Amino acid sequence: MPTGKAIAIGLAIVAALVLIDVFVPTLFPTALPDRAQDGLTLSISVLIEALPWVMLGVVLSIVVQVWMPADVLQRWLPRNAWARRAVLSLLGMFIPVCECGNVPFARGLMMRGLAPSEALTFLIAAPIVNPIVILTTHAAFGWDDGILVARLVGGYLVANLIGWIFSRHRDPQAMLTARFVDTCEQVAHEPGSPVRRSLVQFLVELRAVMPALVIGSALAGAVQVLVPRDVLLAIGSNPVLSILAMVALAMTVAICSNVDAFFALSFASTFSAGALIAFLIVGPLVDVKMIALLRTTYTTRVIAGVVGVVILAACAIGIGVNVFG
Repeated sequence: MPTGKAIAIGLAIVAALVLIDVFVPTLFPTALPDRAQDGLTLSISVLIEALPWVMLGVVLSIVVQVWMPADVLQRWLPRNAWARRAVLSLLGMFIPVCECGNVPFARGLMMRGLAPSEALTFLIAAPIVNPIVILTTHAAFGWDDGILVARLVGGYLVANLIGWIFSRHRDPQAMLTARFVDTCEQVAHEPGSPVRRSLVQFLVELRAVMPALVIGSALAGAVQVLVPRDVLLAIGSNPVLSILAMVALAMTVAICSNVDAFFALSFASTFSAGALIAFLIVGPLVDVKMIALLRTTYTTRVIAGVVGVVILAACAIGIGVNVFG
């Protein structure tokens, strides 16, 4: 993300906090300095939680881009488009990386020839089907209300739906930002030994994803102090509104998918099973931090489409669970 945009977003967050404190003081029992401190604490927490996974994702990206033979992906993956996406959406089962680390890893896969729609399929599925997420979701809910199964199957189906939708794009390259395309060209023609290329790639990936991670973390912290939790809890008993409330919460709190099941568990006595499932599907895929990271690679139009499909699909799955569960 360009520095100018990052500064503009930061100033907009501060301005929003001040305006809300001035014009709607009854929404919050605490003063702005206290909420600003809370927002800063939350932002730093999200950043610290995500940073190790981002670093791991960058390392995996380097392994794929520099050290893996160029034709490995093409030899391992099926030729049929549906089968390729089906395999890619299960790849996360072998990569214990949360959503933050998946973005640089997917960038590395695209630099090795993976289509943008195929990389999207992996990106959407991996945060839900990875082994740590499966274990923590089972630890939190077990087999109660089918939450674990609905999360895994729902995430898998949403990922393949998104992959199919964007595979129909007339110009796949137009799905990518100009900056990422330039990065691909730079890396492809980078001279030197594998060690030197690895160091260059490490710096390139960090420069691409770290500003987005910082901004995404700041947005997550700011939104959490802007949205009164009492409003969300008040509508938790409604089978439809509870789903919308948990979707909104999932997009704002930006909790790592490896531990978000325990956060959702704290709402189990207030919100419906469908609302919890919607939270567990939406959060890892399109929270504000993930959107900021996706913006390093995909255009705004593509991200808007992904967000829309994920939210609609999660709401449909949640309502289905509430009605037929």
